[in-house]
Amino acid sequence: MNTNFLAPKIRDFWYLLRNSARQFFILGVIVSLCLIFLSSCQGIRQKEDRVIHLTLWHAINPPANRDIFQNLVDKFNQTHPKIQVQSIFESEPQLPKILTSVVANVPPDMLAFHPEYTGQFVELGAIRPLEDWLDKSALKSDIRPNLLEEMQLDGHIWSVPMHTSNIGIFYRPKLFEAAGITELPKTWDELRQVAKKLTIDRNGDRRPEQYGMLLPLGKGGWTVFSWFPFLLGAEGEIVINNRPNLMNAGAIAALKFWQDLMKDGSVLLSAPERGYEEDAFIAGRVAMQITGPWTLIMKSEVDHQVLPIPASVRPATVTGTGNLFVMKTTPAREQAALKFLEYVLSEEFQTEWCMGTGFLPVTLTSAQSKAYQQFITEKPMLKVFFDQLPVARSQPIIAGYSRISDSLGRAIEATLLGESAEKALKIAQERLELIWDDRSKEAGEQGAGSKGEN
Repeated sequence: MNTNFLAPKIRDFWYLLRNSARQFFILGVIVSLCLIFLSSCQGIRQKEDRVIHLTLWHAINPPANRDIFQNLVDKFNQTHPKIQVQSIFESEPQLPKILTSVVANVPPDMLAFHPEYTGQFVELGAIRPLEDWLDKSALKSDIRPNLLEEMQLDGHIWSVPMHTSNIGIFYRPKLFEAAGITELPKTWDELRQVAKKLTIDRNGDRRPEQYGMLLPLGKGGWTVFSWFPFLLGAEGEIVINNRPNLMNAGAIAALKFWQDLMKDGSVLLSAPERGYEEDAFIAGRVAMQITGPWTLIMKSEVDHQVLPIPASVRPATVTGTGNLFVMKTTPAREQAALKFLEYVLSEEFQTEWCMGTGFLPVTLTSAQSKAYQQFITEKPMLKVFFDQLPVARSQPIIAGYSRISDSLGRAIEATLLGESAEKALKIAQERLELIWDDRSKEAGEQGAGSKGEN
């Protein structure tokens, strides 16, 4: 309730009565009335405060998807009058702002973010573990089993998935037809041969007018994300026993494969850190591009289809999942946030959200629903990603993953620019070992300090 209008009235009374012998008496009456009025307003505010207002930060794009999300949030608010969620768009990159809000003790109540940053949030003590709630709920068994991996760290569940997706290879059917390609590649060797056939140098100047494939140049997250299906397809790992291990056979094989594509001359490298852009594909300068169903290619007018990531040892792809975290605030606010998480995992939310955005359902109930099954049958390109869900795995969920990703990105970039895969990975591994040794030493010193304080 707005009480600002009282101020001028009090000043007017004081002006009129300042020369009166009774001014103190009357002023006392006015002040008393004001206190009674303010007390009643406070009572109203306390009553209103029984409604818990929660903030949720997200970076949902494009704007059409934000509108769908807001409509779903509005539905929750309408059916939960005691809990009102305010969704707040925070454009990428938002990690520094998130970390700053935690340190300043003014975090949002909920956060939609990438699960690979779980370790950083846990180290800061920023997020609430969820197993005390989820283990008692039937919702846990409804979440796709392969998504549980990216929800957990150190024996705790730290987030729930809001949506998922994965990576495939978009291709230009007319360019395939012109090159005489009648079968889609299913293995790395077949993909390599197809990329060669699709690379065309019409004037013989060794600068092809058309390349078989685009690969992302850069050391950032998109490069690592795009390479991950090949790592997983070679049964490679980059974390073993909670430590970086980049020098395993699968990692070397996956990076060598990208290097072989480069040596064949069938690859166009993207502009630095711009590997997600589709201009070259849409213009016909490349015939294949690694990306997911969120791509603008899906909405373009050029001919396009999508094929699963070809296999090496096994079929594989990487998940692109958006997870929800409950930040540490107060017990009442955290319990209210869990109600919203229940809603996000409901068939109603999942089906409407995924049919509207092209993301894939995280729950079996939604994926198997009549409405979604009919929807996915009518979307053959989206069905390719849907059918890859059982073989999709996440990037490692480990404290310090950002450092691993950065070092790995540097190794991938160096290899694409001519360094040998083994040497690039060896340099990255040595850098990470120094970082991990420092982390272990720091953790040991903190542990000793804690014992001394006790």
